[in-house]
Amino acid sequence: MATDVLVMGGGLAGIVTALELLRAGQSVTLVDRDTPERLGGLALWAFGGMALVGTPLQAKLKIADSPERALADWQRFGALDPADTCPQQWARYYVEQSRPQVYDWLVQEGLKFMPAVNLVERGLQGDGNSVARYHIVWGTSRFMTLRLIAQMRAAGQGGRLTVLHGHRVTQLEQAGGRLSGALVIDEATGRELRLTAPVVVLAMGGINGSHEEVRRNWPRGRPQPHTMLNGAHPFADGRMHHWAAEHLNAQITHAGEMWNYAAGIPHPFPHFPGHGLSLIPCKSALWLNHRGERIGPEPLVTGFDTHWLCQQVAAQEKPWTWQLLNRRIALKEFAISGAEHNPRIRDRQFLRFVKETLLGNHRLVDQMARQSPHFIVADTLAELAGKMNALTASLHIKPERLQATANAFDAHFAAGGRPEDDAQVRRILQARQWRPDRLRTCTPAPLQQPGAGPFIAIHTQLITRKSLGGLQTDLHSRVLDGQGQPIAGLYCVGEAAGFGGGGASGKRSLEGTFLPGCILTARAAARHITAGQKSM
Repeated sequence: MATDVLVMGGGLAGIVTALELLRAGQSVTLVDRDTPERLGGLALWAFGGMALVGTPLQAKLKIADSPERALADWQRFGALDPADTCPQQWARYYVEQSRPQVYDWLVQEGLKFMPAVNLVERGLQGDGNSVARYHIVWGTSRFMTLRLIAQMRAAGQGGRLTVLHGHRVTQLEQAGGRLSGALVIDEATGRELRLTAPVVVLAMGGINGSHEEVRRNWPRGRPQPHTMLNGAHPFADGRMHHWAAEHLNAQITHAGEMWNYAAGIPHPFPHFPGHGLSLIPCKSALWLNHRGERIGPEPLVTGFDTHWLCQQVAAQEKPWTWQLLNRRIALKEFAISGAEHNPRIRDRQFLRFVKETLLGNHRLVDQMARQSPHFIVADTLAELAGKMNALTASLHIKPERLQATANAFDAHFAAGGRPEDDAQVRRILQARQWRPDRLRTCTPAPLQQPGAGPFIAIHTQLITRKSLGGLQTDLHSRVLDGQGQPIAGLYCVGEAAGFGGGGASGKRSLEGTFLPGCILTARAAARHITAGQKSM
């Protein structure tokens, strides 16, 4: 089979690459390991948050943002090495191009964004996002991905697009000092195909779908939990990263930098072994260790520094923690990341979304109480402690200790108390200054407030998600060798490239940089490939 360009991987980055190439007149073969209904990869299941800079929506909300301001936030929070050229170049490219190359482009493709812009990853010391940048695709990433797949198929009419589902690239081939194609295996039959193409685009995702790879690359000196859930794509196993490094001298950089989440639970209906759901922890919940004691001295509160949260959770004596809250908190604050558990946004049911936001998400809270043994409900703290111990087959939670934990927090709200003396309350008050957070964050109150029950305990553990490192690429998404020279005919996009340059985010992400990173790297690759074909 001969084609102009071979794209390896059917996630968002691969789909956008193929779409742009097809529109430019190229023929494309897209190879994807998954089944046809799962074309789109992790983007098909993602929530759809995007960090975008200088958009009309920000201007409408009077959010003063600029590429210069965003780059300063990015470099400071991500702790990028000034000498790390490729990631630095991609960070600058992102903040300068996310408006025209992502926001404007998606609007032209018929996508819309929700009317609010969220302020996330503020940093523990205000060293993260200095303004709100987190835009949410209306319909979630699933709606966006399905629309782009439809656009790709329309652009590929006339036989210029071939999609091979259930196939895996086993090796790349060279001729005359440049890429000439690949060997591909049909994983159902074992039949091998040789695909001929002068250009190959690697879009196979990161390495975090393989816990063996995660543990092999985990940075020394950082705590590592004994067990973790998998929130990445199981086919993102790093296999082709290593093949390209071994056979083509491609460079894998920053493989130890990862974007994981601190609060995952097992999926009640797992799609693959170890499949987890990433919770958006309730800001008002008390984050406890395995004994039911509040983790500190700095309390764990989401929305400020996910990288720090993960390290605190990983450093605990046991590989799990607890979220202690009540139904009042859960109805307003409890959420699960992704399209699957956000049907009002996913299915674009605006009035129902507004109703759940204002009146409480009874649907999701009740659903988790029914479906997940890790979402525990009880009328008293003593009963809750018994159920928590039953889940972990232990006696770690002493009822009197759990009661003392709740009492110590609630004492801040007693007569003569000062709630703002508690660091978690101060962070909640800070978050509530931003209107979208005020809608989804409770006014600080005692945990044992009459009428706020029943009590809820959520058994959580660290869950892997995205790779921040990958194959080193230049601003055209060309893969670079050990001498910093492009490998002729080889490109890499999306998470496989560490969302650009082999690690554009550094050690921390400003959150929401991943979907735009897929689009930016894919469009850059398609432009350069098209320009190169025209000049031949």
